[in-house]
Amino acid sequence: MSLLLALGLLVAGFCPAVFCHPGGPTDLDTLASEGRDNGTHVGNLRLVSGNNDFALSLYKQLASKAPTKNIIFSPVSISTALALASLGARNTTKEEILQGLKFNLTELPEAEIHQSFQHLLHTLRRPSDQLHLSVGNALFIDEQLQLLAKFTEDARDLYAAETFTTKFQDPAAAEQLINDFVKKETQGKISELVKDLDRTTALVLVNYILFKGKWKTPFDPLDTFLSKFYLSKRRWVQVPMMKLESLYVPYFRDEELHCTVVELEYLGNASALFILPDEGKIRLVETALLPESLSRWKDALRTRWIDEFYLPQFSISGEYQLESILPKLGIREVFTRKADLSGITGAQNLRVSQVIHKAVLDVAEKGTEAAAATGIKFAFTSAKVRPVIVSLDRPFLMAILHSETHNILFLGKVANPKET
Repeated sequence: MSLLLALGLLVAGFCPAVFCHPGGPTDLDTLASEGRDNGTHVGNLRLVSGNNDFALSLYKQLASKAPTKNIIFSPVSISTALALASLGARNTTKEEILQGLKFNLTELPEAEIHQSFQHLLHTLRRPSDQLHLSVGNALFIDEQLQLLAKFTEDARDLYAAETFTTKFQDPAAAEQLINDFVKKETQGKISELVKDLDRTTALVLVNYILFKGKWKTPFDPLDTFLSKFYLSKRRWVQVPMMKLESLYVPYFRDEELHCTVVELEYLGNASALFILPDEGKIRLVETALLPESLSRWKDALRTRWIDEFYLPQFSISGEYQLESILPKLGIREVFTRKADLSGITGAQNLRVSQVIHKAVLDVAEKGTEAAAATGIKFAFTSAKVRPVIVSLDRPFLMAILHSETHNILFLGKVANPKET
């Protein structure tokens, strides 16, 4: 049998993972009763640290496999899905998953990890009039599969996972059920999350995240023009280039890593961090991409006057087979016949066969999606002699950050805005 685990991404994106048949309980019993808002402050900070460390580590692996390609994924979606799956893991399998997610189990016990994820999901799901952020989990269970009550209860209480009985003996119907659910929850952004299921499938675990944000300072569509985006020193493509003039934004010039960092805020609790390496320095920046670098950039950002800011309009997507990448981050045993996922059914007969991640990111004048918005542009009087101009007209990195929890919701690289 196999079990498919799906994860989610940005403007709408997902990540699935598949568990298959090949051939020590967790101390979580009292967590649900402690309440979703009772996660310790220290635990939540360590969760953020682990999640962001995992995000940057995974980015490096993806960039090394395709150095000239666009990258977009949702690290918080992948972390959440794997953490949920770890509820059913035991012994070395469980340790590898949690340590691969960059959690130090001596500093952050397993129970606190799940409690912190519970608190994170509760915070991300909090209704907002300004920012649309929808996050959720679902278990699609074969009608003949008997899950342990504790696994089902923990998945529900800690990760708010819905459960759906699924007839995997009819793979086409099962695919439609899952894909229709994902399509609905992502408002059509992801229409085909799973495919090629077969009769051996036992369970599909889905995590989705849908993000719609409007720029706090929207770009005026009348200012958008066709311009060159340089893929390399001698190669370029023509793209719609958006423009902002005369604004104050958080800015940092990193002379050590030869890059410029600018933060644009969305309405609500989110912002986009743009990292623009100097010409020919993108490999240097990617190599130095560590949690310490991200923290240093965030701490060093200072609001300053920018005369002109240019950002290409783009829509990029990503699809990744993570079962070949996660072992490089230490998550190995769960993909082998040694996998111990006995916390799911009580039997040690499951393994993960596939982890698929899909993501979509759209950036336009009004925000991450074209939406009705009114922008009033105020111009400040400036006596500057030397104008400050930031133009993202060559490959750059982009992170969507949740301001309240400090988690990276989406992380990517725009190497070619013309490639979707």
